[in-house]
Amino acid sequence: MHRRQFLAGTAAIGLLPQLAFAARFDVTRSDAEWRAMLTPLEFKVMRQEGTERAFTSPLDKHWAEGQYHCRGCDLGLYASDTKYDSGTGWPSFYQALPDAVGTKPDRRWFTTYTEAHCRRCGSHLGHIFDDGPKPTGKRHCINGVSLVFKDA
Repeated sequence: MHRRQFLAGTAAIGLLPQLAFAARFDVTRSDAEWRAMLTPLEFKVMRQEGTERAFTSPLDKHWAEGQYHCRGCDLGLYASDTKYDSGTGWPSFYQALPDAVGTKPDRRWFTTYTEAHCRRCGSHLGHIFDDGPKPTGKRHCINGVSLVFKDA
């Protein structure tokens, strides 16, 4: 197999990062700039689409009134009144704030998930599933390291 064929095949199944993906956002930074402002775990999750371990985020059991913002650009993403305990070990919400979260297909694990990212800076937040509560039926399963909580 030639290198070009291999790269085309791996890109088709989502094994290569979408390099053009980052260029569509209002807030852009170089990898060096992101690394300077984020911890290694935050960088892995937010910029390399990683996942923090379940039950490690203090925001999972945080119930104060306020808003959850993107750690990368401070855009408000989720209101505290849409947060619920999904039992998954990650902060979960049934709805994002208007025009806050973008999505794209995530095909890395031989199935397709809906990846959630900040619409302003493209930082990876987590995934959206169809097993949430009413009124939306959605579960935004979000990495706590991608968020900053701000009191009301």
